[in-house]
Amino acid sequence: ILFDEKIGGTIHMALGFGFAQVGGKNESAIHWDLICDMRDGGQIFADGELFYESGEFKV
Repeated sequence: ILFDEKIGGTIHMALGFGFAQVGGKNESAIHWDLICDMRDGGQIFADGELFYESGEFKV
């Protein structure tokens, strides 16, 4: 999964336990990594504005 997190045009989000080695302070029984390939038409909006599309930032 570490390799997949670094592929250009993808997004990575982790839910759950934050590792102390990188500053995480929360406690959780889980740590789930979510990875999505955004290179083929994927879009992310924030406050109604498109800021990421097809693997590229728009702002």
